[in-house]
Amino acid sequence: MTLRDYQLKAVDRSFEEWETNSSTLIVVPTGGGKTQIFSEIVRRMLPKRSLVLVHREELAFQARTRIEKIADIKCEIEMAEMRSETNLFDRTPCVIASVQTLYRRLDKFDPSDFGLLICDEAHHSTSATWRMIIDHFRQNDELKVLGVTATPDRSDEEALGQIFETVAFDYEILDAINDGWLVPVDQQMVSIGGLDFSAVRTTAGDLNGADLASVMESEKNVQGMVGSSIEIIGDRSSILFASSIVHAQMACSIFNRHKEGMAAFVCGTTERDDRRRILANFQDGTTQVLCNVGIATEGFDAPRATVVLNGRPTESRALYSQMAGRVLRPLTGLVDGLPTPDERKRAIAESSKPAALLIDFVGNSGKHKLMSSGDILGGNVSEEAIELAMTRARAAKGAVRISDLLEESEAKIKEEREARRKSEEARKARLVARVAYTKTSVNPFDVFDLSPIRERGWDSGRRLSEKQRNVLVKQGINVDEMPYVEAKAVLNEMFRRWDKKLSTMKQCVLLNKHGYQNTAKMTMQEASQLIDALAKNGWKRPTANAA
Repeated sequence: MTLRDYQLKAVDRSFEEWETNSSTLIVVPTGGGKTQIFSEIVRRMLPKRSLVLVHREELAFQARTRIEKIADIKCEIEMAEMRSETNLFDRTPCVIASVQTLYRRLDKFDPSDFGLLICDEAHHSTSATWRMIIDHFRQNDELKVLGVTATPDRSDEEALGQIFETVAFDYEILDAINDGWLVPVDQQMVSIGGLDFSAVRTTAGDLNGADLASVMESEKNVQGMVGSSIEIIGDRSSILFASSIVHAQMACSIFNRHKEGMAAFVCGTTERDDRRRILANFQDGTTQVLCNVGIATEGFDAPRATVVLNGRPTESRALYSQMAGRVLRPLTGLVDGLPTPDERKRAIAESSKPAALLIDFVGNSGKHKLMSSGDILGGNVSEEAIELAMTRARAAKGAVRISDLLEESEAKIKEEREARRKSEEARKARLVARVAYTKTSVNPFDVFDLSPIRERGWDSGRRLSEKQRNVLVKQGINVDEMPYVEAKAVLNEMFRRWDKKLSTMKQCVLLNKHGYQNTAKMTMQEASQLIDALAKNGWKRPTANAA
């Protein structure tokens, strides 16, 4: 199995981080192939043994299949009645264990038996049970720890920063869409008159389950959601995420009244064999709508699924990302093997699944900031642009392409910001100079035309090393006024520019001061020639060399 370019990059960067740290984190969106990534890492770690922690049965079997194929080794599972071999001569190079089982059997395992510990769906690793297991194996000073997860929310990020020393690789959903690995996202907001979340409490960072269920289980609300869904989805394969078992059962019944056998219902208490049959029927198209409660959020692959019906509104970015991720995969075998983003995006556009559709049912949200596609696709887009894009989505009559709205909104805000900057410069130019020279703070993001960076939780409180600070200070940047994540982004951009022999920060600032435009696109030599010409002309811009 050939890994994709970004997957290989994630693998390489993990080993680079382990040169100076014992633990690191990989963030890749749902559908991005996290299992392929850590399977390759298991292969490269050989002959050292690996232990993979999972929290659900489906994830254990999925991991075993991928690891055995990619690493070409035998894996054992430690879960419920299944037990791995500890005998030196019979044990396998890799063990996959469920957290629920392993924490009761820790005494069975010697920490020194493993060289690598992988935490799948690592946003769960902040719980007490996971921490107990991780701490047990960290008694081995030689152990390397890897966490893999899709986009977590900020509270998760901050907690993960206490477990994993660095983030080796962070690949956003929008990056994967732009690279042609995931399908584009359309968003449709459907207003349901009876939905009122204003009285719903917030518990542990999300809407209180009992309060939410009482709203969503209203017959009028369920009828409104299912009725509008039937009109929108047509014959497209769809997943309904319900707020409760009663909610899912009610919705399933209404779907099936419309068309017999249209929908099936599954939850955590569904018998194992029945659950497998129901999921298999949905995956092969026998069932059009899967009404589920907490089953399809993780470890569930259904590439033919196209629509998410979000009957489980949430304040959690991580949960919304997991739900949306179920429908972001392209059709099986469609894009792998195509060498360029344009070819992959063309193949997706011409397929029977050219985009995914996220349907959010909206009403009075009250004080709650409910998640939507803009929150998980925003990446490094500014909060202003996300809010503007989602305001436009709510006002639209039908489905809208969110990536386009985000891009247009960011451009509009940037244009307004630039207009304000020019207005301020013009105002200052009209003022009589009171001093011969005033030192002003220069924003390197403006100089290099970089996109804004949103601070992630695991970067909170981090500081640049003295060596990193000195590099920025020598370029005239006031690092004390910059958050860590922005300073690191500028530092990376400087190294990239030096490597590509592009204009430096000081060159750009000097040329901008004398009215030159697009200086970030110049080479170092081009910028140097213009500066030489300026100096020879008494620091007045030569007309012949005007840019």
